[in-house]
Amino acid sequence: MYAIVEINGQQFKVEQGKKLFVHHIKDVEAGKTVEFDKVLLVDNEGAVTVGAPTVDGAKVVVEVVNPLVKGDKVIVFKMKRRKDSRKKNGHRAQFTEVEVKQVIA
Repeated sequence: MYAIVEINGQQFKVEQGKKLFVHHIKDVEAGKTVEFDKVLLVDNEGAVTVGAPTVDGAKVVVEVVNPLVKGDKVIVFKMKRRKDSRKKNGHRAQFTEVEVKQVIA
């Protein structure tokens, strides 16, 4: 059984026991459970249920493993040739690591 769920504006395919890195969820602690009810699709051994826009009564229960994980550093370098113009910028995205405990459909 798997489901497509929307978490913080992104869609993820979730299965029980799977770990995910989602965009940072504020005000959560390690070991706490969080429920997401924006389930867009559920596949239960071949029986596919598509929501319009969400599936009624379906939700995904996850446990927070690590509330703050920093992603890889991304370097943004802009340069205009022959203009002596260079700009170097960078950032690291922040994620929350979660583990799917159960998919309720």
